[in-house]
Amino acid sequence: MGPLEENTVLEQLFLSLHHLSALQQFRSGVRSADYARVGILAWYYGIANAASAMTAAQSGSFQEDHAGTSRIWDEQIASRGMAMTPFNWRVSSLVEKTYKPEVAAYRNGSTGKLQTKPSTETEALGAAAGYLSGSAKWHAWRTEEDLKRSREFKNLGVDNFRTKTARTLRDQRLEKKCIGFLLQAARYRGKANYREALFLAYGSGTETLLSGFIEDMSVVLQAFIAMAGAFAKRKLGKDLWEEFVADVDARRAYTASASDTWS
Repeated sequence: MGPLEENTVLEQLFLSLHHLSALQQFRSGVRSADYARVGILAWYYGIANAASAMTAAQSGSFQEDHAGTSRIWDEQIASRGMAMTPFNWRVSSLVEKTYKPEVAAYRNGSTGKLQTKPSTETEALGAAAGYLSGSAKWHAWRTEEDLKRSREFKNLGVDNFRTKTARTLRDQRLEKKCIGFLLQAARYRGKANYREALFLAYGSGTETLLSGFIEDMSVVLQAFIAMAGAFAKRKLGKDLWEEFVADVDARRAYTASASDTWS
């Protein structure tokens, strides 16, 4: 790597650590509803920064938009087995007969659901599989809605996908799309910031539902950042990496420790 690529990797890791620091400080707050929404934003941008560091370390690429980051990270990292479980979970297509067996394999018989707080690792992985399935279904629906507005679909003279010709056109579009962790994280950010924001701030039962929420987000983000740092260290070399960690710990203005995160 040249200096530009090295600086991009280190800059993105530094920013991701800043987001983790914010989440860790939220953990000492009194009322979860005060910071749950902005906590999710910090969580997502910490993920996005760390993912950008990994793709820059892998190929020198840096995407200016979130969709591009998600696509490149999935192509260069997750699909090649370079991410840890369950961050490497993905479906290779949005065609239902393709992604459902893939999700079932990840679920591995777990009965964990998104509607129930998991009490074991197996239940947590089952819930994660459930969100992957829901994300695939949601993205498939959105793809179908976009397709209905296209000239190709309108030329068929139909308004649904019941005909063989329409289904073929739909499946050709769906099989080109895959869903991985970063797209799920972006969807989660969108739900928190737009579509379902009120549920994080309104209602007498909100605090009960949010119990342990900030702590869990912090743990997940720290694991993702630790993975990204380990990946970057292999690409940058030991000397540059140790210089970076020492510099951050000596000069950072926020609380989170680089050496603790990447020990």
